[in-house]
Amino acid sequence: MAFNVKKRGKLTYYYQGDHPVLSSLVTEELPDGDLKISFAGLTGGYSAKGVLGLEELVTMQPKEEIPLVFRSWELWLQEAGICDSLKDVDFIEIHAFGCQPKSPNPLVDPAGYAAEIDRLRKAYAEAYRDFFRDYLPDNGVPARFTVHVVDVPDKAASYEFYGTALFQKALQSK
Repeated sequence: MAFNVKKRGKLTYYYQGDHPVLSSLVTEELPDGDLKISFAGLTGGYSAKGVLGLEELVTMQPKEEIPLVFRSWELWLQEAGICDSLKDVDFIEIHAFGCQPKSPNPLVDPAGYAAEIDRLRKAYAEAYRDFFRDYLPDNGVPARFTVHVVDVPDKAASYEFYGTALFQKALQSK
């Protein structure tokens, strides 16, 4: 997948198609040459399946979905020619939107629905923590803002993330 690139002043937009709805990445060039990077909202369901070209759809499994979001963002960084790995950027903040369970039906099985909410929240916390501990152990942990919403457009996803990171050129020579 090749990005279309539009540079406007200090900002560079990386997007697909002739009439995009959004940019996958937007970078802001800082005075010292570092790049502040905004990553578009993405899920580990249909979104990551499309970005990564996966055959299998992951549904309501945070432990699988969260790494897929980050793998998608890493691929975008590579395709934009910014860097080779998420290990080269430092996340500043992550905003996560947790979706309500797709099943069981809360009207038919309220206790099962409540248990599924608890399972998803626990799995999300573990998967998020484990990703930073296991994949980015030398990087700091970003500020995080999590809200729970009724739904997002991706009907398979348990969470949608967007984030901001910093590519610090001075750290790349080490």
